[in-house]
Amino acid sequence: MRLGLALGYWGRGPSADHVPLALEAERLGYDSVWTAESWGSDAFTPLTWIAAQTSTIRLGTAVAQMAARSPTTTAMHALTLDHLSGGRVLLGLGLSGPQVVEGWYGRPFPKSPLTATREYVEVVRQVLRREAPVEVAGRFHAHPYRGADGTGLGKALKSITHPLRSDLPILLGAEGPKNVAQTAEIADGWLPLYWSPSRPEVYGTTVFRDDFLVAPMAQVKVCDDVAEGLLPVKMMLGFYIGGMGHAARNFHADLMARMGYEEEARRIQELFLAGRREEAVLAVPDAFADEISLVGPRERIAEKLELWRKGPVTDLLALAPDPHTLRVLAELNS
Repeated sequence: MRLGLALGYWGRGPSADHVPLALEAERLGYDSVWTAESWGSDAFTPLTWIAAQTSTIRLGTAVAQMAARSPTTTAMHALTLDHLSGGRVLLGLGLSGPQVVEGWYGRPFPKSPLTATREYVEVVRQVLRREAPVEVAGRFHAHPYRGADGTGLGKALKSITHPLRSDLPILLGAEGPKNVAQTAEIADGWLPLYWSPSRPEVYGTTVFRDDFLVAPMAQVKVCDDVAEGLLPVKMMLGFYIGGMGHAARNFHADLMARMGYEEEARRIQELFLAGRREEAVLAVPDAFADEISLVGPRERIAEKLELWRKGPVTDLLALAPDPHTLRVLAELNS
């Protein structure tokens, strides 16, 4: 099982720790470093900054939001950074949810998310293969555009720049069983959310091919006090379960419910949406936070790590905010 460093997205501003952590991860032999985006900092710019100061570690987006860019724009970002970094890019994509797509990007959330995702990936693939001008007669992503409100003058085009790799890996963030099954069919890897090594059946029964990447993200913290170490995990869950979506449609809450915590998920939503955020965090069960993270003394993390190795996970993307935790995880995984 390879290790990756997950840096997430910025909060109020850029973190001074991200580049030093990426450099330390590279020194320790971590395979990859990952950035993200929500409705603030973007995923590609910080990754480019890190790429300029590293030499071997692979560079992933987990995830770049599909609603943020047309698929050709995303392909342009990926092929440009792949050239500049010497072929180190891993393109992780995610659809996000209606709250973000419509509220932040000002676009309609697709009525058929599976179709929209499939079309998006196909356009990116065509750009990267550069075998012919991009042509996709898609329901959501049509190239060239032939809509009634267009000029009719659009021309199928092929990238001026020759991509460094036609097979640049594409990974997808997917939660529902049907989405995971499609991901195994059209992508090179999967970025699971809230992965629990004891509940793989929650995501369905999809069997992955040997070269397929399964790369869940998990908060990791070496500490003596497990309850204190779990607090950041619970804060993250309180925000995502409670606020990252609408009360009537929240994919994160739905996933938590499928993992056996339906009553708790709805309670977290109620508290968060009522403005009682601290209570929402405290309502997150310690058991749930613990099973999707690696927190506690070194010996406890070593024991839990064995469970992660036994399943389909190929890459553990560690949200590890300190160098000591990075080093201990690297030692335990060696």
